[in-house]
Amino acid sequence: MKNILILGANGGLAQTVIPVLLENPELILTLVSRNIRRLQTFANERVNVVQADVMDLPQLESLMQGQDVVYTNLAGNLEAMAENIVQAMNRTNVKRLIWISSMGIYGETGEDHGAILEPYRRSAQVVENSRLDYTIIRPAWFTDGHEIDYQLTRKGEPFQGRQVSKRSIAHLIAKLIERPEFSIRESLGIGRI
Repeated sequence: MKNILILGANGGLAQTVIPVLLENPELILTLVSRNIRRLQTFANERVNVVQADVMDLPQLESLMQGQDVVYTNLAGNLEAMAENIVQAMNRTNVKRLIWISSMGIYGETGEDHGAILEPYRRSAQVVENSRLDYTIIRPAWFTDGHEIDYQLTRKGEPFQGRQVSKRSIAHLIAKLIERPEFSIRESLGIGRI
């Protein structure tokens, strides 16, 4: 069995990822959000639902005890959240982090996104400067399509595509969880061509 901590489990992407992860009977999920009402539908013997705030470091450390993978799906003060998560993971010796960011944080789209991506850049920098076994995922604009069709690009490569289905991102996240050696300490762009 593998324990997965999902921070920001109420988000639209996480709501697509959770059912995909539950297809694997070897995974036990802890779903964390400040508002857990929508998450109660997932509660069962393999899913624990917890109301918590990632900015509460002692609470975050408690949640990380015994976890194998931390998957984040956050919005807000991303840099401060990243700092808290990295610190809590270091203190609890949890090594594997899957961090959702945004396309364009390295200028790889060839477009000027201006200051809107600055929080994503800074939080990704916090993750990259850590000693964790991280994978940063930089998705294109989400669609609600059910197709699994995507191309990955690495940091420094031009970004491919402008959209990607949430289902495709969920497929990648499941792959990263099932194959923990895949894309360690990498930043992956994901888009559909």
